[in-house]
Amino acid sequence: MTVTGSMFERYGGFARVSKVVMAFYDRVLDSDRLWAYFENVDMRRLIDHQTKFIASTMGGPVAFTDERLREVHAHLGIDRGDFDEMTRILAATLEEFGFAPEDVATVIREIEAKAPLIVVPRPGG
Repeated sequence: MTVTGSMFERYGGFARVSKVVMAFYDRVLDSDRLWAYFENVDMRRLIDHQTKFIASTMGGPVAFTDERLREVHAHLGIDRGDFDEMTRILAATLEEFGFAPEDVATVIREIEAKAPLIVVPRPGG
């Protein structure tokens, strides 16, 4: 049997990705390192946007411009350690939802490619 379609389609589309993202943010909010980023954030709105972003990394019908990603993260001061913690939590959440290892790697690779737009460079480095 050959499975066709995008990863987004294979894993159940927006309904399933939304559940993954909700579980992801449950874990993020429990992280001593990350919770403060979300203290005054409209989580319903963020989950909606993040669902679309994760869907885009899976071949879903959504696109985000680099300019927009840079703009929405610029004021947050996200360092590399925080970014790595987020990707670690996302990978664990995807695994928990039964994503194949190669699909987890693909999603994380897509997000890693966006790190320069999200992570604040260290002075002198």
